[in-house]
Amino acid sequence: MTTATTRRPRPRQARTAWWKTATGLVLTAVMLFPVYWMLNVSLTRDQDMRKSPPDLFPVHGTLEGYRKVLDEQLPYLGTSLVIGLGTVVLTVALAAPAGYALAHLRPRGGGVIGFLFLVAQMIPGIIMAMGFYAFYLSLGLLQSVPGLIVADSTLAVPFAVLIFTAFMSGIPEELLQAARTDGAGPLRTFWSIVLPMSRNAVVTVSLFAFLWSWSDFVFASTLANGGAHEPITLGIYHYIGNNNQEWNAIMATAVVASLPATVILVLAQRYVAAGVTAGAVKD
Repeated sequence: MTTATTRRPRPRQARTAWWKTATGLVLTAVMLFPVYWMLNVSLTRDQDMRKSPPDLFPVHGTLEGYRKVLDEQLPYLGTSLVIGLGTVVLTVALAAPAGYALAHLRPRGGGVIGFLFLVAQMIPGIIMAMGFYAFYLSLGLLQSVPGLIVADSTLAVPFAVLIFTAFMSGIPEELLQAARTDGAGPLRTFWSIVLPMSRNAVVTVSLFAFLWSWSDFVFASTLANGGAHEPITLGIYHYIGNNNQEWNAIMATAVVASLPATVILVLAQRYVAAGVTAGAVKD
């Protein structure tokens, strides 16, 4: 007895899956090509810069650009690191209690406050920078690291409050009520229960606050230009102006400046995905 087997046609999803994969790979390659070219140029020798066509790979690679970075750009990198960490601490310290209050304490006018946080994110940075300049001039905070930390935090705090509010709204009210029954006040409940459960939101807010402060140029050029402590964005800007022919060193500086943010983003992406989507679905 013989049986005939018929070949089932592949589902349309399976037939088109490789097209989607190929399209995604091509688009990813296009978007990442500037990053690769930055790395390629940072390893290229000065005499090979004007080759036509240029080398797609650093055949005769050199680390001279990175040596110049270590010699000339380390102070800028250190300043940016201090500003970034300070911005993270100040942002979390201000936004976490505010998010808890809006999510669970239900203050009068909470809806209006949330709307104002949305509006605050729409204000152009240059407008805020000019306001800070006049304010800092009277306080003597121009060209100072604390001044930049406060200014950068104003960009991060409205976004952070919205993230914390959305995340903390998902914490069961019964859990907080049990803490209050055991005698815990609002501060103890926030510190011992709400904040530890909001780890994903804390990581998300910290990451975005650090990235915004690390990449800030508007506040830095307005409030710290010419001072003793300038961030890496101003360091790259000055370096391009003074050494516009040494592109390997310029690109090496850009590569080094990108590394901290890249490493932090890769390590924290799992927490960021959970923190950003928190509050999107309600039971």
